[in-house]
Amino acid sequence: MTRPGRLRAVATAVAATLLLTAGCTDGGDDPPPTATPSATAAPAGGTPGRTAGQVSNPFGAHWDWSRYQQFEPYLRRLAGSATYEEISWCEIERTSGQVDWSGLDEVAARSRELGITLHLKIRTGVCWATGGTARYTRGAAKKTESAMPTDLGAYQRFVRSVVQRYGPYGVREYAVENEVNAPSYWAGSPEEYARLVRAAAETIRATDPKALVVDSGISSVAYGMGVADRLVRAGRVPEAIAAYQAYFQRRVGTRGQQIPAVTGEAQLRRALGTETNSRSLRFLAVTESLLTDRTVDVRQVHFYEHFSGVAPLLDYLRATTPPGAAIQAWEVGQFWRDGDGDPASRAAEMVKTVTLLAAGGIGEISWLPLAYNPNNAAGSEVRYGLLDPDGTEREAGRMLAALVDAARDATVTPLPAPVAGKLHGVAFVSGGQSTLVLWSASKTPVTVPATPGGRTGAVGAPLGAAGGGTTVTDVPVLLRADQPVDRILAAVR
Repeated sequence: MTRPGRLRAVATAVAATLLLTAGCTDGGDDPPPTATPSATAAPAGGTPGRTAGQVSNPFGAHWDWSRYQQFEPYLRRLAGSATYEEISWCEIERTSGQVDWSGLDEVAARSRELGITLHLKIRTGVCWATGGTARYTRGAAKKTESAMPTDLGAYQRFVRSVVQRYGPYGVREYAVENEVNAPSYWAGSPEEYARLVRAAAETIRATDPKALVVDSGISSVAYGMGVADRLVRAGRVPEAIAAYQAYFQRRVGTRGQQIPAVTGEAQLRRALGTETNSRSLRFLAVTESLLTDRTVDVRQVHFYEHFSGVAPLLDYLRATTPPGAAIQAWEVGQFWRDGDGDPASRAAEMVKTVTLLAAGGIGEISWLPLAYNPNNAAGSEVRYGLLDPDGTEREAGRMLAALVDAARDATVTPLPAPVAGKLHGVAFVSGGQSTLVLWSASKTPVTVPATPGGRTGAVGAPLGAAGGGTTVTDVPVLLRADQPVDRILAAVR
């Protein structure tokens, strides 16, 4: 789903522009000089729990570093956000004892220079360190699934070297593997995955007591199956069917019988019982057990569905995430095979998705991809980008940048309960100023009466005086005033 494994390409693509010259060569194990992260403010919103990053803006993105120069102007607008890079032990240490950190050093240095907090996702891959032969190879980078290391002590030494080296760059969050529910990402069992996480977590905390351990990020589809399965097990079958239909409205048939159309209980139970979906539910359960026993600090969410799937997802997360565990969405996007939405509607949907996640307490939200790769294997734009491939801003990109400006150094606040049936959205409060992102909860327009000094406009466009009040339709708008949120919305009709 992501495109890591480009570290060697990164070394070539951005070497000329790097400001950091503290070098590393093949076999070098010394960490770079200690440096201070660029962003220093506390995170805006999020669930209660420990926080290690220096994130001042919840909205970020994930991008292809080999196209950094095209993306750099836009990335600077995302300062204060977080991103991640996926690394592989088998790629960094292709031969035992011969380590090449150069590509990752450049990613870390450039992220810091942009003022974007970097998280790392540590995978094993399949090679000398794991034994065996890869069954799945993807892309030009020849990325493979991961397997259990043959020597956990050697694995822990590698993890320790990662934390020692990149802590000085401001890295404080480390995920263990990626989407382990998929055989193309993890070859082992749920029990083996739990062993690997416990070994990694022990090492990460011993090396950097301020660091946080993050789960692998169960896939978006698997989360949808978890949403439905929980409701079925609770005897809430009609709710389960409705949640499944809302969540998977664009997925039905895209993976054959793994995501079939569901209109009744028997169909839903058959869908949940397939080999693929049963595997996903087992890995979801193991992930939640690691959160419950505090092996893992942060729950990593992946979500690529229609925004109407956010509500059932949040309900599921609230019910299954232990108190004190942070929730972050490292991968958010629009999966829409052969999507026919126009740029304005797709941009509006992006705004709805990310603001609903933020209002629901998700502390970091990274859109993926920043810009799609026209040479991808699918041959089409299955996941929608904020930018054109050459880095030109799309309407979606302008809208996300406007959300970044509103949210930076602000407190994320859900809308007051009295307007919940009329308006959807979120508020960002900084000092005495409130910036609201609003759209109608139905097809009926809603009027927000004029507020002294209030300004309003489309997301991403200049704001004008709101002297006559603001009419809110199903297209998101921004409303800004030097008033508390509840006072701005007190007379909504």
